[in-house]
Formats: sequence, structure tokens, C-alpha cells
Amino acid sequence: MPARPRVLFVTDLAYQAKGRRYCDEDIFLSSRLRDAFTVALCHPLDAAGLMDAFDVVIVRNSGPVLHYQEEYDAFREQALARGTRVYNPLNGRGDMAGKQYLLDLTAAGYPVIPTVDRPEDLHLLPRAAQYVIKPKAGADSIGLTFAPADRLAGLAYGDILVQPRIDFRYEVSFYYVDDTFQYALHAPDPARRWELEPYEPTEADLAFARKFIAWNTLDHGIQRVDACRTPEGGLLLVELEDLNPYLSLDLLPEQTRDTFAAGLTASLRRFLEG
Repeated sequence: MPARPRVLFVTDLAYQAKGRRYCDEDIFLSSRLRDAFTVALCHPLDAAGLMDAFDVVIVRNSGPVLHYQEEYDAFREQALARGTRVYNPLNGRGDMAGKQYLLDLTAAGYPVIPTVDRPEDLHLLPRAAQYVIKPKAGADSIGLTFAPADRLAGLAYGDILVQPRIDFRYEVSFYYVDDTFQYALHAPDPARRWELEPYEPTEADLAFARKFIAWNTLDHGIQRVDACRTPEGGLLLVELEDLNPYLSLDLLPEQTRDTFAAGLTASLRRFLEG
């Protein structure tokens, strides 16, 4: 390996996300990684054709892969076949592998919003005024709809998940590099998901988030644990993002941003040395 490892930084700088500027975050991160690595940025559609010239591919804000699912699947297949180092590693069990983890965690009794994907399991869900219907391959709330209980039996099952619509107090996200907690942010107004503010987690909050980091068993990588605070005060998992989680770095104090960038650099070094 050369003295300065070569990093292919995969990002779609032109991707438009509601309430977020992906490009700013990736410009910042790639600039900090350049202090330790030789870094080149590329669009996700170009990654498979370029990755052989690099020591590691880091997938960052590349947008929902469902917009280019065939190309992303080909990238994964080629990377696994060639033994290409991809960060996050491709063995994540969260959103990287689809929404099956919500069903698995529900069945295992984890504190997650109860989720089913078969009409015969609807009785396992708590009663609610409305239910959330989301595609198994969804992202960024694409395809998400709501339905009352009397419409659930008539849905076309197979590619959808059903959850009760939770009357939560707020959403909170916990951000990790490898298994190390970095910071937390929360959205005080449930109707404004991306209007985030700093959040000081309790020990109980961190124990909650750590359960899902441990469950995912990723040795390296960036993860975001999204949860909602119920009216009773508990937390329920909303999403375990381990593919290309947006980090909202622009909302952080400079010192926290610097600490995160240093942690990412150190994690990449360990990944390459492993």
C-alpha cells in the first residue's frame, strides 16, 4: 500500500434533498480526509468503473440507491467479487440490506416500532388510528403512505411493511463511527424532521442506541440510529442507517465536526490496516 492510501469518495454533489445540502457535507469530509489520504470524488454511477485504481471506496451522500438500483447492485457484486475494500463494509444488516431488519428486530423483541409484512400478522400490531405503509426498498420517505385499520387487509403485500403510526414527542438520532458514539441531534417538532438541534443523550439513551450498533456487528463504518420518543418517555427505533447516512455536520459546533472528521480518518486507517 502506498504511503498515502488512495480513497475513492463516492458522492452525488448535485443530489437535491429536502432540508439538507448533501454537497456541503461531503466537500468538508473529503477535504479533511485529504490531509491523510489521496482522495478523488466520483458520482455513484462511475464507482464500479473506477474503483480498481483505489485502495478503498467510501460511499457517502450518494442519494437513495433505489434511483439507480441496477447500477448499485452491479457495484456491490463487482466489489465483493474483486475483494474491493468498501467503507462502510458491505455486510451491514441495517438499511444497507433493505428493511428486513425491522421485521427481524420486531420478532426478536427489540425496542423498535412494531413491523409486519403479512396480512396474517396484522393482529400482532398495537391498535392505532392510522398505520404507516412503506416499501421494503424505500428511502427518504419515498413511497410512504398512511391507511386506517379497515384498509390494511386489502393491501398488496409482498413488497411493503406495515407499522402503527406512532404519536411520538420528537425524533432523535445518534451518530457513530465504528462502535464509538460521536454526537446526537433531535428534531423538537415532529412535523419538521430535518430542523435539528443538538441533543445531550442520557445514559439510558446511549444504552438504547448501543443495542442496535452491537446488533449490526459492523467492525468499521458510519452509522446513524434514528429513534422516536414515545408519549410514555421511551425510545423506539425508526431506522438503522448504515449505507450512506446523512450526518447534519453543518449543525454541529466546530470542535464536534473536527472530532468526527478525525474519528473517520482514524477508522479508515484501521480499516485499511486490518
